[in-house]
Amino acid sequence: MTHAQTIWEEGREPGRRVVVLGVAIALTAISLDLILSDRVGLIFDLVFAVLSLGLALLVHPRDFFVVGVLPPLLMVGAFLLLGLTRPEAIANHDDGVVQAVVSGLGHHSISLFIGYALCLGCLAMRRHVISQREGAVPSQVRDEDSLAV
Repeated sequence: MTHAQTIWEEGREPGRRVVVLGVAIALTAISLDLILSDRVGLIFDLVFAVLSLGLALLVHPRDFFVVGVLPPLLMVGAFLLLGLTRPEAIANHDDGVVQAVVSGLGHHSISLFIGYALCLGCLAMRRHVISQREGAVPSQVRDEDSLAV
């Protein structure tokens, strides 16, 4: 007897692909925000929160750790790149790289918190559902995972 997979069990993308996708979407959101205004703002914040949740839904269970640490690293990396190239997009024009990154993290801390909470909550729910399925039908879930590798 087969069971229908829930949204919590559907993620099958390897961690590397999910990281590359996350970087690409985050940089696209920053670019769009900078095209529409001179600063990183609400567009990036909204995309970042949704992106964090989406990446947690896409990743294969064996790569949960990769996505579990990705949101803060993604934001720091993006702001480091901006601090090196356009610090005025996240801080004052005359701020150095470190100050620009710290200012950017401070200004966007709410979206970082929300995105990280959504990501970790989703990963925890996925882990719970998968462990329940393994307890109910252990051979079937293991066979599906071995086929996916």
